Amino acid sequence: MTLLKLKITLAECQLPANFAWANRSLVTYGTRKAFSDVFGVESEKLGMETLYDVSHNIAKVEKHKSGEVCVHRKGATRAFGPDSSDIPSKYREVGQPVIVPGDMGTCSYVLSGTEGAMEQTFGSTCHGAGRALGRKAALKKFGSRNLIKELWEKQRIYVKARSPRVANEEAPDAYKDVSEVVDVCHNSGIANKVAKLRPLGVVKG
Repeated sequence: MTLLKLKITLAECQLPANFAWANRSLVTYGTRKAFSDVFGVESEKLGMETLYDVSHNIAKVEKHKSGEVCVHRKGATRAFGPDSSDIPSKYREVGQPVIVPGDMGTCSYVLSGTEGAMEQTFGSTCHGAGRALGRKAALKKFGSRNLIKELWEKQRIYVKARSPRVANEEAPDAYKDVSEVVDVCHNSGIANKVAKLRPLGVVKG
């Protein structure tokens, strides 16, 4: 690959990443405004601050022990270890925050990056567990179920989806076990477990 082609490829990666960042910013603004409108209090007084935001599924030019390299993370995210100058100062003692979303019926995790990740995976770890079934297969298997109703009645998880079809495409059983994936990352030393999160509400567009 020529240097020019590499620069073009990186620019093409940055465009959707910038779009996604802008989209997350708008979602955050809308969420804060909704809470502020309902409770009649400014969102700052409700403690609604963004703890962390990071891109995944992206190629980045980074400095590692082997030199300056282009790291392409697909289904992965950064997990830089403690003392890295590339992460915000307030996280340098513990390592970069890593957000690992699970399916809408089980759990998600917050991890922290490690020196092990810097040594083994260019400062990378998982970003979710991945699908066990494609969308079409999930619809075929779960299309007759009312997952929105099931998740509310059995687990008190409120799901707001564009349609029942969208919810069934994202059925919990269509995904691999995120806890198993996180255990592998933790036990191999490329991320440390920090918190396990249980869903209360899910929005599927």
